[in-house]
This record gives sequence, C-alpha cells and structure tokens, in this order.
Amino acid sequence: MAATPSGPPARRFADLQTRIISGIAAAAVGLTLIYLGGVWAMLLIALVSGAMIWEFRSITLHGGGACGFDVAFLLSGVVGGALVAALWSWPAGFIWLAWSLVAGAGADLAAGRRRALGWGVAGGAYIGAAGIGFLYLRAMEPHGFITALWVFLVVAAADVGGYFAGRLIGGPKLWPKVSPKKTWAGMGGGVALAVGLGGMFSWATTGTYFLQVCAVSAGAAVLSQGGDLAESALKRHFGVKDSGRLLPGHGGALDRFDGLVAAVLVVALIAWWRGQTVFIW
Repeated sequence: MAATPSGPPARRFADLQTRIISGIAAAAVGLTLIYLGGVWAMLLIALVSGAMIWEFRSITLHGGGACGFDVAFLLSGVVGGALVAALWSWPAGFIWLAWSLVAGAGADLAAGRRRALGWGVAGGAYIGAAGIGFLYLRAMEPHGFITALWVFLVVAAADVGGYFAGRLIGGPKLWPKVSPKKTWAGMGGGVALAVGLGGMFSWATTGTYFLQVCAVSAGAAVLSQGGDLAESALKRHFGVKDSGRLLPGHGGALDRFDGLVAAVLVVALIAWWRGQTVFIW
C-alpha cells in the first residue's frame, strides 16, 4: 500500500512561509543582477559559486564544520574563472579554473589532506564549470537574458512542484536511503509544472515551438532534481543535514542551487554544441 502524507497540513507546510519570503527576496536580487548582465551578473555568479564551494568544502573536509583558509584556493579558482568568463573569453575562463584547481589540490597535498583532494577538485570543477556555463548562456544574445530566466524558472518550478506534490500526494519514496522526504509523486509534480511553465514562457516570449521547449524543460527539471539528490547523497555520506544557513527555510547556497547547477551544465553544453540558445530551433 502506498504511503500517505504524514502529519497534519500545518506541520507538512510549517516552513512554507519562511521559504516563500526568503525565496522571493533572493530571486528579486538575483534576477535584477542577471538582467543587468555584464559585470553585475558576473559578480552574482562569482559570489554564489564561491559560497557553494565554501559549503562543499566544509561538508567534505569538516563534516559541515567551519572551513579554514585552504578554501581560498578553490574560491579563487571559481571567482577567477567567472571573472575571465565575464569578459566573454570562455576558453581562458576554463583554463583559469583548471589552474586554480591544481593550486587547490597542491595545497591539500602540502597540508596532508589527501582524503579531501579528490572531493575538492571534483566540487570545484563541477560548480565552477556551471558558473561559467550560466554566464555563457546569459551572453548568448539576442536571447541571453530570456534563456537565463527560463533556466531559473524551470528549476524553480521543479522545486515548487515537487514540494507541493510530495507533501499533498505522498506515496512511494524516490530514494529513501538518500532523501527520505522525496517521492515519485514529487518528481512527477515538479516535472509537470516545469514543462507547463517552461513551454508557456517560451510561447509568450520568443514564440518558438511549444513541444520542443517543453521537452527541454522536462529534461532540465529531471536534471535539477537529480542534482538535488546528488547533494543529498553527499550530505548523507558525510553525516550533514544542511550545507549551510545562508537562506532561511532553504539551508545553504548549495542546498538552494544544487539543482540549478546540474541543469545549467547540460543546457550550456547543448547551447555550445548547437551554437545557439534553446529558444532557436
């Protein structure tokens, strides 16, 4: 028999008000800077990427405890890569990122932190590449801002749809050993809302083919939820509940943007391969 949502409605949605207020505030600031583009978008992505790597290192190196100054090596890699990428020199941005990760790996070796070496390089490369990829999407005119906004909306829709469907419908768990609260109903609800919102957004802005953008929106929603599960698996492996406390009701930056990182990486790769945004078919 399928499980039913546990607890009264008030308990199931106890964190909803806090999540809404902090989410709206963060979205307002973030979308304004992304709309302005250029150095403003670069600064936003650099700060968010830096915060995520700081939290990633705190999880993998200290089990969620405070990070030391060794983090500066990886932070400089992501921020430096984003700075160069903001000048629209993408190869140079990735080269900068790679050298910074080498510097971070060298610092781990010199300090005898061999256990953290692989995690540090993997986390820095993953988050740093996503930051550069997001700036790449934003720079693809004439639809750069629309593409960046579409990715943001689709990932947010996947999160919102999953939140409400999971709590209202319940049912079988998606991956109980990693994320006890996530259900298949939540996954379906998140994808459905992302498909509807993504397709309607494309129709209302660029007038492109509805079905194609709906398909890409579904893929981005699945990727975003996969990124969320991957972060949950990481935290469970190291015995950590939240990556941080940056956003009330959402946890840390890594908790909030784990799905966006996964979706942006693939969308940016597709855009680079096609030489144009997902809104031009």
